[in-house]
Amino acid sequence: MSIYFLKPALKETIWGGNKLKTGYGMESDLSNIAEAWMLSCHEDGESTVINGEFKGETLSKVIEQELGLECLGTNCSNYKSIEDFPILIKLIDANDRLSVQVHPDDEYAAAHEKDVRGKTEAWYIMDCDDDAELIYGFAEDISKEEFRAAIENGTLLDKVNRVKVKPGDVAFISSGTLHAIGKGILLAEVQQSCNTTYRVFDYNRTGLDGKPRELHIEKAVDVTKCSIPENSLDPAGMPVKHDGYTSILLAECKYFTMTLIDTDTLYAGESDEKSFTSLIVLDGEGEIKCGEEEYSIKKGDSIFLPADSGTYYISGKTKILLSQV
Repeated sequence: MSIYFLKPALKETIWGGNKLKTGYGMESDLSNIAEAWMLSCHEDGESTVINGEFKGETLSKVIEQELGLECLGTNCSNYKSIEDFPILIKLIDANDRLSVQVHPDDEYAAAHEKDVRGKTEAWYIMDCDDDAELIYGFAEDISKEEFRAAIENGTLLDKVNRVKVKPGDVAFISSGTLHAIGKGILLAEVQQSCNTTYRVFDYNRTGLDGKPRELHIEKAVDVTKCSIPENSLDPAGMPVKHDGYTSILLAECKYFTMTLIDTDTLYAGESDEKSFTSLIVLDGEGEIKCGEEEYSIKKGDSIFLPADSGTYYISGKTKILLSQV
């Protein structure tokens, strides 16, 4: 078995919307689906296999007990347990603005958090309102002392860098970068498998429990790079036209690669010995084939291919987010 379809873990928040229910076929009794964790072995929300002999089992259990860590590929050969699973992929529907926040790097997380790794992430803007924007770093370089003072005296939003976004934009958020997703944005996120967030400012909102949402000012000041962001909102690569499909490298770093595959007729990919492959169907429908296995695919599907599964084929008119490590 090489093709594993995954059921995402779904999350409700005060800022979530319902586009993942209405547009991506995700069923839930939650009042909203803010986040769908499409590929996850993180204890805070695990993906579940929904096809084949392991139907109903979590992906982490299937890897631990059946496939072995070698299914992650040689790029992950130093990993010792499923807790080392390297990435987490989400779809995020921001019906309202998210808190202004920051994530630690690997060294800080290992020293201060239960998550042993930090969080670098990349966002692909799937859809958004005309006036949608992100908070992305600072408008100008400031000192740690000025950052702390701006939090304390309520002027932080005067210091941040606001950027308008449109579908197709890519924001690379390295650890330590102050950021926030704005209202009216639907995006795909590839990140390190970490659920540590330091909330800096949350518009004085209360959480689902009716209590003020916790802030993490001291840790945020410790880890934040108080500077203008280093990256634009352009994808890492230019569109490359192939026979049957177009590919665009969206983001690339030491933790993951993130590529958009836009198929007109047929795409042939390779899940080699170096890395497993994650495929998220962002739009369209078609079929996937690997070896003797063949399945229909549709918008909202999440597929995991173990490393060394070989050549696979996607036919039909689809838009696929392809991620590897």
